[in-house]
Amino acid sequence: MEEIADPTQQQVETRNNEAKGNLSSNLSETESVDKLPDEPEARYNRLKLFDKVIQKSLEKFIEQASFNRFASTFRPLYKKNPQKMKNIHKQFIEELRKNIQEDISRLIEEGRLEFKMNELDELESAAQNNTAPAWRPSGVPEKDFCSFLMPYYKKQEAYMRLELKKIQAENAALAQKVLAGRESVSQTGQLVSTALDEWKATVTEFERLTSSLGPADVFDV
Repeated sequence: MEEIADPTQQQVETRNNEAKGNLSSNLSETESVDKLPDEPEARYNRLKLFDKVIQKSLEKFIEQASFNRFASTFRPLYKKNPQKMKNIHKQFIEELRKNIQEDISRLIEEGRLEFKMNELDELESAAQNNTAPAWRPSGVPEKDFCSFLMPYYKKQEAYMRLELKKIQAENAALAQKVLAGRESVSQTGQLVSTALDEWKATVTEFERLTSSLGPADVFDV
């Protein structure tokens, strides 16, 4: 079986260094945007660790696409033109590495990795400053479940009580407006009734005077 040579070690190292440089620069650019002078060093150690893990995983993945495997898959083409197959493999590896780096960068940006690491630092700092013992399960699930839910229900109860007071105050204000409206309607009704009585009395008086006058009196007048 004909031995298929891998690309030179120098080319592999060059591509690896370029990949590490690209991903590291991406993380550095993201880091410089949100970096504050007093932020803890642990955050950047986490970034370096994340970068190292990503690079190691990327190299392991790229190793699976070695030139031997690539040429074995396309052996007829390799036999016709080995050098061209090497160039194709080189271009394939470069494009594959570039696409993976772009996906990683997009995940870092969309996942807000910097922000999440900052939150992790804050939680760690709060845990160090908190001298109270951490919560531990009591061994009784019912008790642990109640201890977890009771603060939530108490908070909800306080919120509902506050909302109830607001609604009661609004209802009292509306009731006062309704009473004022009813009083205004009652007063208007009384005024209308008084005016109607006065009008009726005037009509009655006019009819009485008219009937008391005879036809001759009306003619003389």
